[in-house]
Amino acid sequence: MTKKQRYANLDQIDNTKSFQDFRRWQKERRSKKKDLSTHIEQSPYKESLRLKENRSAPSITWIGHSTFLIQLNGLNLLTDPVWAHRMGFQKRLTEPGMPLSDLPEIDIVLISHGHYDHLDFPTIKKLKGNPTFYVPIGLGRAFKKRGYQKVIEANWYDSLEQGNLKLSFVPAQHWTKRSLTDTNSSHWGGWMIENKQQSIYFVGDTGYFRGFQDIAEKFKIDIVLMPIGAYEPEWFMKDSHINPEDAVKAFLELNGATFIPMHYGTYRLADDTGPEALARLEAEWKKRELPSSHLKKMLIGESYWL
Repeated sequence: MTKKQRYANLDQIDNTKSFQDFRRWQKERRSKKKDLSTHIEQSPYKESLRLKENRSAPSITWIGHSTFLIQLNGLNLLTDPVWAHRMGFQKRLTEPGMPLSDLPEIDIVLISHGHYDHLDFPTIKKLKGNPTFYVPIGLGRAFKKRGYQKVIEANWYDSLEQGNLKLSFVPAQHWTKRSLTDTNSSHWGGWMIENKQQSIYFVGDTGYFRGFQDIAEKFKIDIVLMPIGAYEPEWFMKDSHINPEDAVKAFLELNGATFIPMHYGTYRLADDTGPEALARLEAEWKKRELPSSHLKKMLIGESYWL
């Protein structure tokens, strides 16, 4: 039997946690009182019809969590498409910003890694169109055994092209697991999406790491889709999930022009709440005296026309 390839982080940062760590976290969680009644707002202006017909104007629409509909070069891209109403034992906190049935036909699907809150095959089964799936190395077999043939695997810093778009898979600091035996048997990372006019960096799921500086040396970055949630308790989460303050630090290292926060307020994956994550992000932005025009906080279902 062939031994499975296992993937690792830069500097061999290990995200493994012990049973005692989980017990400590659960004990801490029981002692915390969190307001779960305040949710991230839905946009009052949904533009499903315009998005469905659009083949020229570049746009970014936040569906929720790490799912975005991105329109560039006449192509429709989805990042980590997840419309699931539950994640484990937890119900989704907010409705997706757009019903699956309202999506245009999808040309490209970008997957950051195999965790269930980033890769939901029931969602993928319902997508319109005949998309090409760009996935981390090692994850292609999960698609092909389900009958998907247009699947392209990428290792860190591999670059691919479709429709005059350049798609580059870049490092992240994380891990992955979908079953008892497949821990880290596929890779994880972010995606750089570039055309001649602009670049969008979909960071994926990550802790803060030196890779941001490496990425900044290789790419000119306009828009950063940056995670800010699922960081608490930080002693448990910090290797895998970046907190809002470090997200701002990473954005500055990337020399990006616009920061769009994501990965907060949709599923309760950790002890922080969506409003808490946003408040810490805004406080850090103000503390560093950064231009308010460079921070684009999107409502769920909001479209940002570039």
